[in-house]
Amino acid sequence: MNITVEALRTFTEQVFVGMGCPQADAELAADVLVSADSRGVDSHGVARLAGYVRLLDLKRLNPRPQITVVHETPSTAVVDGNAGLGLVVAPRAMQIAIEKARNVGTGWVAVRNSNHFGIAGYHALLATEHNMIGWTMTHAAPLVAPTFSLEKMLGTNPVAVAIPANEEPTFLADFASTAVAYGKMELLQRKNEPTPEGWAQDADGQATTDPNAVKSGGALLPLGSDRQHGSHKGYALGAVVDILSGVLSGANYGPWVPPFATAGFMTADEGVGVGTGHFVGAMRIDAFRPAQDFKNNMDVWIRRFRNAKAVEGQRVLIPGDPERETEALRRHQGIPLHPTVVKTLEELGARFGVPLRVPL
Repeated sequence: MNITVEALRTFTEQVFVGMGCPQADAELAADVLVSADSRGVDSHGVARLAGYVRLLDLKRLNPRPQITVVHETPSTAVVDGNAGLGLVVAPRAMQIAIEKARNVGTGWVAVRNSNHFGIAGYHALLATEHNMIGWTMTHAAPLVAPTFSLEKMLGTNPVAVAIPANEEPTFLADFASTAVAYGKMELLQRKNEPTPEGWAQDADGQATTDPNAVKSGGALLPLGSDRQHGSHKGYALGAVVDILSGVLSGANYGPWVPPFATAGFMTADEGVGVGTGHFVGAMRIDAFRPAQDFKNNMDVWIRRFRNAKAVEGQRVLIPGDPERETEALRRHQGIPLHPTVVKTLEELGARFGVPLRVPL
């Protein structure tokens, strides 16, 4: 079942308004979520909408936050999100980083007291509109076992870096520090399909393909899956994200990061900080070299990599290519929604008096 991008965005926006969000915040939050679905990142799109509603019901989400800067220097700031939607707090933090970069060359903002912020790439891309390189990262609730651990200590902790080019499209690396984002596990749970090997371990620390393993005492694995394949590197990357997002900002961190509402099997003993944290940055290109020269060289870089000799039947992509291709297709054909997601959205629509107009 497919739905147009515009119809899905309108529906999502109206649900956020029904939750009590100001119109501008509802529009921004809806744009973040639907951009994920448009780009094929279904695990972070409207499938998450019910989770934000549950956060509201649990009184863990403030639909009308007063987002404030609680500490700053000319190039840095700490932002308190007042328990607002991360979908709104993170873009506001990036705008602060962009303004600081405009003034002094770079801007870096640590965020505390926020919530799940959707896809990291959305926020990183905001900087590229100003001839800047954007950085975004966030930690999340503990679903991941560090190398050799039986305990879940870290989240999937994604990182995104967006780098503008001239004629070529923006380079966008957006990836979890784990073998897979948990949202993809949720998609397999709905379909009752096994996971690929290397995604998770069971309660005894053994490899498993059970999509429900994390719910049964198991854990997601760091990027690299096991020690022989470099899981210590994924573990280290996830740890860096957690420290910058949580320890540096004053948010909770490690096993104390609060769970997103969709993870009903999870609990976290919060108390070492405030809410969920993010870390964003903007680097003005002309603080290093003329922006046009840099972007011209990025075109050369991208074209050379795209033209690299590939294995038979394959082609070399640059980060961001698959999502751009999916977005072009879905803007024409619409966004496919899984029946489970449709049912959930219809239930939300009934609650807030918003019809879901699914057919194209």
